Amino acid sequence: MTGPRKGENESEDEAGGIAGPARREDEALLTGRAEYTDDLRDPDAAHLAFVRSEYGHAEIEGIDATAAAELEGVLGVYTWDDVAASESPGVLPSSTGSLDCEVPAHPVLARDRVRYQGQPIAAVVAENRYRARDAVDAVAVDYDPLEAVVDSVEATAEGAPTLFDGAPDNVAATTDQGDRKATEDAFDDPENVVDIELENNRLISSALEPRAALAEYDAAEDRFTVTMTSQSPHGHRQKLAHTLGLSERQIRVISPSVGGGFGHKGHHHPGEAMAAWCARDLERPVKWTATRSENYLEGAHGRDHRTTAELAIDDDGAIRGLRVETHANVGGYGLDGGASMPGWYGGLLSSQYRIPAIHCETHAVFTNTAPVHSYRGAGRPEAIYVTERLVDVAARELGIDPVEFRRRNLIEPDQFPYETPVGASYDSGDYERGLEEALELADYDDLRARGRDRDDGRLRGVGVACYTESTGGGFESGVVRVHRDGGVTVSAGTHSHGQGHETTYANLVADVLEIPTDDIDVMEGDSDSIPTGTGTFGSRSTIVGGSAIVESAEAVLAKARRFAADRLEVEPDAVAYGDGEFSVRDGAESGSGSSADTVSFADVAGMAYGWGVPEDMDPGLEETTFYEPDGTAYTFGTHVAVVAIDPETGELELERYVAVDDCGERLEPTIVEGQVHGGVAQGIGQAVSERASYDGDGTLLTNSLDSYAVPRASHLPEIETGQTVTPSPRNPLGVKGIGEAGTIAAPPAVVNAVVDALAHLGVRHVDMPLTDEAIWRAIRDSK
Repeated sequence: MTGPRKGENESEDEAGGIAGPARREDEALLTGRAEYTDDLRDPDAAHLAFVRSEYGHAEIEGIDATAAAELEGVLGVYTWDDVAASESPGVLPSSTGSLDCEVPAHPVLARDRVRYQGQPIAAVVAENRYRARDAVDAVAVDYDPLEAVVDSVEATAEGAPTLFDGAPDNVAATTDQGDRKATEDAFDDPENVVDIELENNRLISSALEPRAALAEYDAAEDRFTVTMTSQSPHGHRQKLAHTLGLSERQIRVISPSVGGGFGHKGHHHPGEAMAAWCARDLERPVKWTATRSENYLEGAHGRDHRTTAELAIDDDGAIRGLRVETHANVGGYGLDGGASMPGWYGGLLSSQYRIPAIHCETHAVFTNTAPVHSYRGAGRPEAIYVTERLVDVAARELGIDPVEFRRRNLIEPDQFPYETPVGASYDSGDYERGLEEALELADYDDLRARGRDRDDGRLRGVGVACYTESTGGGFESGVVRVHRDGGVTVSAGTHSHGQGHETTYANLVADVLEIPTDDIDVMEGDSDSIPTGTGTFGSRSTIVGGSAIVESAEAVLAKARRFAADRLEVEPDAVAYGDGEFSVRDGAESGSGSSADTVSFADVAGMAYGWGVPEDMDPGLEETTFYEPDGTAYTFGTHVAVVAIDPETGELELERYVAVDDCGERLEPTIVEGQVHGGVAQGIGQAVSERASYDGDGTLLTNSLDSYAVPRASHLPEIETGQTVTPSPRNPLGVKGIGEAGTIAAPPAVVNAVVDALAHLGVRHVDMPLTDEAIWRAIRDSK
């Protein structure tokens, strides 16, 4: 790569110098010109709302929609019977191949039983959203409440309420990773065994924008256009086709500006599907926008693991083995692959360490809670949290400094690519260098020397967390199309909802074609504009999407060089290119009939679409690439948290936070920094305040922002960042993903810091979230 472009779309630093290209997305976002799904105004659009279950578990005895249907402005009231009578299957897709049971998929409207509070029972469509909500209140549902279970461990106990006849013990799947026998051998007569029980708290996606959809049906073409909040337009096209019983060519999905995704908007839900179903039934556009409380009740939740883990260690601190058992709550239904997803979380349990033997047994368990699926990190935060907490506990119990304990077990640079016992193949890394960078930036030795107590009476603690993150994966498509005037349109199968693709992709193509970024448009979010796409999740976009468009741009340049060679009357290898101009290389001679010494990129584009295209070439200047990397790229880093605790009240202050990350080549440093900051903020939220809580009857207690504690800016310290650069050999850009690093590293770093501050009191572990009350109780109980 050639580095930052000069001369266009640049910002200035405080001294007036060049600070690098400005983000192209920001002007529309900051001026309010960005258009979100709910901003769309169709005068003919009706509005959809749902009758949702009041109970976590109940049989539906009857639904009386008479009063609702008679309200002025109500266009239709639908139940499962209406869906069943149509040609649509009416169920959301569910990956069942890796499950140990046969259970029904999630219906768009409840059939005869509800399995979590907020599950849609009936759909109401009215002329406006207010009348639709009035009609929802007018629908009467007769329930027969059933006993509920919300805890994933209790759900597997004898006598627990059963959600599905096909899974009498409520276990969707039990998965093993690693070598059980080798791990048992490692625990035979070890010099030390350290164990821990911990909870990875359930989280709710709190993106700025709730889910929304505007569905339009063209009866003449028998085709839908669904504009919606989506991280994967092509993925949602496929899932809508499944639910509606259509072919994918009958559906166009458009995803405009999206106010945050975090995994939540990569999944298929009843709202979008019913909006489309109703649009066809009523033959008019139907719009649906979730309220915040609906988003909390029905939107896919994240995390929610209960884990027991053990570490076998020699006296010198060398780790011999790691044994883990986890109960993962998957909620009331398997949503997409949500019920099978916990089965691979153990793949990162090795973290940055040489652990000869690892075994992980995971039980995915149905409960009367909202379905659980991926949430920023999708299994990686859960795995790293287990290992980093266990490593910290082990260091303390062996009397070794936590940093020194980590140093003794780090994978060495010359061991890459490194195969872990749980199937991960780390591509590249220098873990000790990243650790030392973080310690130096945080003044770790000075913090240790200054001690725990200060003049203000508060207890100080320092927490360190090392991590690895698997990034990329799957294939992606990228199209680079040059227009007659030399302008370029880049289309990608990913979707940007905060990741800065418009900036990154334009700069990548500008580097290859050596043209101004102002001449390049970047298009995403329309399933009709590109053959297919996988989407944005799993820290994959630059690795896979960026590589796809770079390969397309290189192919375009190669073809353009052939056009230029024809104009200059030389062989293609005699053509030089730079700064948007083709010319004859020094020492090469052009044909006797050529009067041109150079030809511009724009002139070549005109040739490609004009008369006189060479006989051995096809017209046009456009290339499509389907790119799949050679393997996974593993980001890594070390984060350090410094906390202060009031021992009388448990009040916690994060005094410092240092993040040193290695994501390979840093193509757009400003965007990398922004992703780190956002991820750390979410990780701190999980560590100190966020938790989705249900009562024993399956009622969500944290059903709004009044009760679900998303951190505010005032709760966060200044996030200090550093970096090392270890390119990945598994993609042509040498990049690794960065979007989820903060959510992986921050929880263990903060918890380790709090336990460090309280360890002298005998506190061994405190589960997240680390509320002031939780810390106060830990201090009280230690006394």
